[in-house]
This record gives sequence, C-alpha cells and structure tokens, in this order.
Amino acid sequence: MNNKLKNSNMDFLFDAVLTLKTREECYNFFDDLCTMPEMKALSQRIVVAKMLTEHKVYSDIVSETGASTATISRVNRSLIYGSDGYAVAFERLMEKETDGQKESTDPAEKDSPEDVFYQTGE
Repeated sequence: MNNKLKNSNMDFLFDAVLTLKTREECYNFFDDLCTMPEMKALSQRIVVAKMLTEHKVYSDIVSETGASTATISRVNRSLIYGSDGYAVAFERLMEKETDGQKESTDPAEKDSPEDVFYQTGE
C-alpha cells in the first residue's frame, strides 16, 4: 500500500465505507461524499480495470466506457504495479456471483425487481 495515503482521515473514510451494508446505503453515502464527476470517474476506472483483466483492447474500452487512453493506461499501471486492490475486489465479486448461482431456485429467494435493476441497469 502507498504509505502516502495512510493516515487517520483515510482510516476514518474506509471504516465508514466498511459499515455500509446495502447498495442503497452505498448510493446514499457516496452521493453525499462525492460530486457526480468524481463518482463517474471512480465507476469508470473500475469498469476499465475489469475490461483490462478480461483482455479487452484499448479501442474497445474507449468506445464502451468513454475513458481516455491516458485513464486506461493509468488503470493498467495500477493493475500491473499496484497494490492488487482491483484483483481482491474482482475475486470477491466472482466468489459472490458463484455463491449466488449455487443458491436455491426458490422464487421467494429470487432478486427483487429493484435488485435486478441495480445489477443490469434496466
């Protein structure tokens, strides 16, 4: 980890994030914390990182995300030389997805329309 980032303010921020339990709580918290451009930049970077880990080419990433090649290069450097934060998050998301597929097919346990919207955007 970059020790330049590590301080009590960052610890407080991360501790606050770790208390959030639902996607809706995250939406509300980050809506209060960040500007819309900051949120769009963060979400764009994680999508770019995911696409890079899927071996997508820069031109496809640019067209699908609107990210600049400079942003894509910066994210790629983080994937190669960074602290493996993206890797940990993506691995856990995959585990969660795999666990979700193993769950019962009981209709009472299926995603609500709201959950489906958040997953697909539709």
